[in-house]
Amino acid sequence: MTATGKYRRHSFISPTRGIIAAATGGMALVLPLIGAGFASAAPAQAATAAKASAPASSVVGQVSARNAAPTTHSVIAGDTLSGIARKYSVEGGWQKLYEGNREVIGGNPALIVPGLKLVVAGAGSGASTAVPAASGAPAAAVTAAPVVYTNNLDGWIRESLSVMARHGIPGSYDGIHRNILRESSGNPRAVNNWDSNAVAGTPSKGLLQIIDPTFRAYHVPGTALDSYDPVANITAACNYAAAKYGSIDNVFGAY
Repeated sequence: MTATGKYRRHSFISPTRGIIAAATGGMALVLPLIGAGFASAAPAQAATAAKASAPASSVVGQVSARNAAPTTHSVIAGDTLSGIARKYSVEGGWQKLYEGNREVIGGNPALIVPGLKLVVAGAGSGASTAVPAASGAPAAAVTAAPVVYTNNLDGWIRESLSVMARHGIPGSYDGIHRNILRESSGNPRAVNNWDSNAVAGTPSKGLLQIIDPTFRAYHVPGTALDSYDPVANITAACNYAAAKYGSIDNVFGAY
């Protein structure tokens, strides 16, 4: 970017102040005071040159240092590690988040209680913070921001569909949404404690009410090993429905 300086209006020096007259025999010797109006030009030019020559990398470094600061998340009811990792775009997902907070969470990553303070390291900003280079310098490559899904029912379904597409699992947004509303009303912590599965000791859990043995059998790599995790629950249930019914879209009742 071309630097823009401030313009200063030069003072007009009166000829009566700029000369020294010595009257001798009716003749005057005129001595103009040349250079009096230019005394401050050199320091101003030097300051401008020093500012223009400052390396842009120092500014970029300061921005990067601010963005690298870890974030603290206070756990609330309904939170899961994978949901928190998605919210902050943590590189390495919930596993990385768990590694950095193992002493706080304990041995079970699926059990986080409200009030815990988790340090979220490696969180993405979701936007570029690059500082424009000086005019004439090559522009730095801009890395595309990762897709960030909202931490709600719409975001969970869309993220599940993305995972399903990578693994060739059929299903549509409408088919998943319709079955979730019937099975759990959109509550990722829903548990059925009264049907035959519950009596057998394996209650149905989560958004699509899947029992743990089925969840483990149809778990899809890349999702959390937690049947309450919204994305993992949806994806495993859709994988099971695809194997038994051809697609979650073909399910209109208990399955």
